[in-house]
Amino acid sequence: MIARDGLRIVLPAFILAFVFLMGGFYFEQNMLTALFWVVFVFFLFSLWFFRDPERETPTGEKLIICPADGQVVEIAELDDDFVGNARRVSIFMSVFSVHVNRIPFSGTIGTIEHRDGRFLSAMKPEASFDNEHNIITLANGNFRIKFSQIAGLIARRIICRLQPSQVVTAGERFGLIMFGSRVDLILPAVVVLRVSIGDKVRAAQTIIGEIVCD
Repeated sequence: MIARDGLRIVLPAFILAFVFLMGGFYFEQNMLTALFWVVFVFFLFSLWFFRDPERETPTGEKLIICPADGQVVEIAELDDDFVGNARRVSIFMSVFSVHVNRIPFSGTIGTIEHRDGRFLSAMKPEASFDNEHNIITLANGNFRIKFSQIAGLIARRIICRLQPSQVVTAGERFGLIMFGSRVDLILPAVVVLRVSIGDKVRAAQTIIGEIVCD
């Protein structure tokens, strides 16, 4: 399965490769044949990069589900203005990761705020604050979380299809970040984490944590 946001790149690449292939055969031009191979390789890369495999999401009303493929690079305590006493779990997405983002917990979307910024390496801790990013709040009753899509050194486009007041389900697709990037998840103290720094995680499958009380 291909991510819907990747079709605008995959389909034109396929059409252009087909045109060069037919042109190379019809006009017997080596240049057109060479261009076909260049575009065809890009087409294959696009198919791989924008892959969007189906995932079976663990069920459980108290489970926090991973929003992105990648590696946990930071876990830090903080006092958040929306969540309160919390911990931030940062996931680095390399260019080899599936880049489709998933909803971490069922609830209702509150605010979606886009902040312009720099394009530091997403591996750096300061990327959470200094880089261009989207900040999304979500509530389910009195339980609140926040998550962010963060651009990286190469990533220059963040796609988010959520709307304020939208009701969402854990594991649901909501956006994509181009190339290497980062997703932060801010969770209240009532969540017991099930991941550690260095862990490899998968969107919609890995359990990040579990609520131990309301």
